[in-house]
Amino acid sequence: MRAVALCAGVLLVPATAQAQTVVENVVVTDSHWPAPAGDAAFSTVTLDSSQLGADRLDESLEQVPGVSLFRRTTSISANPTTQGISMRAIAPSGAGRALVLLDGVPLNDPFGGWVIWTALPGEDIGSAEVVRGAGAGPYGSGALTGTILLGERDDLQGVDAADSAAAGLGTYRAAASGGGNIGDVDFFGSVSGERSDGWIPVEASRRGPADNHLWFGGGSASLRAHTELDGVSATARLSLYDQAQGAGLVGAEARARGASASLTLAHTGHIGWRVQGWMLNSGFSNTSVSVPAYPAPRATATPANDQYATPALGYGANAALIGPLGNFRWETGVDVRVDSGESRERYRFVSGAFTMNRRAGGQEIIAGLYGEGTYEADGWLFTIGVRADDWATSQGHLVESVRASGAITNDQDYPGRSGVVPTARAGLRYDFSHQYLRAAAYSGFRVPTLNELYRPFRVGNNTTEANAALKPEKLAGAELGWGGDAGALSWEATLFWNRLHDAIDNRTLSSSPSGSTAQRQNIGDIDALGAEGGATLSLAPDFGLQALFSLTDARVRTSDPDLNGKRPAQAPRATLTARATWHPIEPLALAASLRWESARFEDDQNTLRLGSATTLGFDARWSVADALGLVLSVDNVTDAKVATAEATDGTLSFGQPRMIALSLAYTPGR
Repeated sequence: MRAVALCAGVLLVPATAQAQTVVENVVVTDSHWPAPAGDAAFSTVTLDSSQLGADRLDESLEQVPGVSLFRRTTSISANPTTQGISMRAIAPSGAGRALVLLDGVPLNDPFGGWVIWTALPGEDIGSAEVVRGAGAGPYGSGALTGTILLGERDDLQGVDAADSAAAGLGTYRAAASGGGNIGDVDFFGSVSGERSDGWIPVEASRRGPADNHLWFGGGSASLRAHTELDGVSATARLSLYDQAQGAGLVGAEARARGASASLTLAHTGHIGWRVQGWMLNSGFSNTSVSVPAYPAPRATATPANDQYATPALGYGANAALIGPLGNFRWETGVDVRVDSGESRERYRFVSGAFTMNRRAGGQEIIAGLYGEGTYEADGWLFTIGVRADDWATSQGHLVESVRASGAITNDQDYPGRSGVVPTARAGLRYDFSHQYLRAAAYSGFRVPTLNELYRPFRVGNNTTEANAALKPEKLAGAELGWGGDAGALSWEATLFWNRLHDAIDNRTLSSSPSGSTAQRQNIGDIDALGAEGGATLSLAPDFGLQALFSLTDARVRTSDPDLNGKRPAQAPRATLTARATWHPIEPLALAASLRWESARFEDDQNTLRLGSATTLGFDARWSVADALGLVLSVDNVTDAKVATAEATDGTLSFGQPRMIALSLAYTPGR
């Protein structure tokens, strides 16, 4: 559902960040640590609050070419375990291959690596900087294909944004954010709630009584307090989220809830510093069912797995110094992250009851030290950063027992493992005559999640085994970029090459119409050669056009003949988007959008093909009063059938059908 505050002529311009000017004092606003000065040398896109709108944040981020969740679904219908975000279609993953930070705090789940997007309503988030490419330097494990730097809004003059909407499919949403002060303490908070009856995803010709709606219900709340203590900025933030959703089959449901807290101390001056501590507590439950394989009718849904609890705790701290020295700006810092968690579940359904219990989990610690410097003069920018991370896994275990007697049938204590990973990044940029050229090279890594290492699972008729011997993924890449503006026209284009070493994937071991068996493995390398970019044209003050593209040829390179040369699962070759905005009369703003994506494969064997997809969208805003607008939105105007998944028996699932929404949006300051 899209309920956005439209502004004619406000369009995303890819990677238009200009080289920053070094100043003699480092400015730290609230808890917002300044982005690294060298980011301008990399493929970077910045979205402000007007571009983020009131969509779910993962939908808004899809404006950036190549940014997507694992499947062609948004977080309102995707299972939380597939909500990890990745970039450039190198190798999408349910755990995600991009690091998401909110004012420096990691948001990736401590057990599975995914992101719960319900916790991040558009009314709360004021900016998003998307840095594509491995994030060595100030970014650690997880920043493999990119990093998303989120900043919270900070308007303290009452209501900053508010939105209420009603839409088809029984969908309703309301959210608001705003701030004020009490004495010397500034407060900012947000609250959101959303529900939807959803749709039945399975193709109509194969539906049966076992099929159900992808329903959803969830909400979040956050509160931030900020004050100044003898020249030191102190910021504390608390947040909560809770969501439940149906998986499209009777008895298949998921619930995710959690809380986070952070405390940040920062100092502004010739030498700036920041110290931050944070905690993320999450809980997840998920029930899975199986249905008869086609051509048998989908008449019954048999319980397959009951993951009734997954308590997980992540906590950590970081500290950094930043300062200028003439035309040189430097930053150095340390960070540590500790993740622990355990999946608790019932499985093996026999004679109307689950007969087995399973516990699987462990702990991992990642500590890093980095330094980065950027030099700017006469239109030139040069940046280089180095980083070293020490990682360790411990307490890994898998215990399976008979529910009736408690007898243990499998008791695995996995040995601890550790290593040190050095990474680096460097970039060069030259600005001239309203244009720029840039070149960059980088490396990054990702430690496998606790979910990937220790938890075997079953979803429907498909079983996946864990692998405690998984090695960290490592990525190396290089890119060239050119961009600029010529009056009404602005553009950006990037060529890139990436190699993902020891890529983690669910390797299919056997497959039949009745189901499949897979194991998480380091399958080898994935080579990706691609291009991305776009252009924006303002034909008149009230009319604008935009076109964006992402092209990626990703191939597995391995000694395994069944995988070598194949495309990674869920990795499309091309994505093209276009958007037009028009402000025909003073109170009315119109926008139309188009998205086309090429075919992709459901599986690593490239046997289950999901065809190309084209969707159209339309938005109209009528300004009722100052900052208050009535918005009509139509998603998937043509009611296109967008295939999102294919089972081994050939049954297809489809994404959201056409949906019409009407909302009332209050957006002062836009």
